[in-house]
Amino acid sequence: MTSAKPSRDATPKKRRPRDSLSRTVIIAAAEKIAERDGLEGLTFGALGEELQAHSTSIYRHFRDKDELVLELIDSLRAKSYGADLVSTGDWREDLRLISRLIHEHYLRYPGLALQMAARTTRRPTEFKNVEFALDAFRRAGLDDESAVVATRVFGNFTRAVSALEASLQALPEKTRTMDELSWTVEYRQLTAEEFPNIARTSDKLLSLGDPRLFDLGVEMLIDSVVSRIQAGTGLSDTQV
Repeated sequence: MTSAKPSRDATPKKRRPRDSLSRTVIIAAAEKIAERDGLEGLTFGALGEELQAHSTSIYRHFRDKDELVLELIDSLRAKSYGADLVSTGDWREDLRLISRLIHEHYLRYPGLALQMAARTTRRPTEFKNVEFALDAFRRAGLDDESAVVATRVFGNFTRAVSALEASLQALPEKTRTMDELSWTVEYRQLTAEEFPNIARTSDKLLSLGDPRLFDLGVEMLIDSVVSRIQAGTGLSDTQV
């Protein structure tokens, strides 16, 4: 009796050579998956498929998905702008520099923006960012406590607005267009009786993603630091 031939589907998939995985190789694959499928699609099973390796082998390098995500976020920061974060010698320009680099970074990875904004990675690029900002505010003339508060306010603003703009970019084009048009269509149809301030300024309203707003916000924060220094006012908890 002739034995049946095995189907092509039954042919085992080629697997990576044993011990050929590394944290660097896994992070590169994780970036590819995250950009394509979002962090929700970044599973150890998906990584195994991408790397042609058994998913359990990834646990030799990362204890769980959260450790992998934090490593990925910090790795993307380092690759995106790590080498460009060099002091200009002017604390104002340094704050403009770090805000611009972080803003551009978020827009480069819109699908990951919200997760990047919310997480504390506790890794080298994040440490470098915090040190850079603290140093700028100390050179501005703030004492330690005020420099810490200013760094947190500045960092929160930079990440929040960058994540907002990036999230807008991640929306489907039709949805994004309709949202932007609402500021020049629906808002202009509101009555002065019910919404007097909106009606009076409806031809001047700005959309959420207006590119001028981020830079203006950075300048307002810098101006606030200067004015507080000139007035001899610190940034202690009781004054925030």
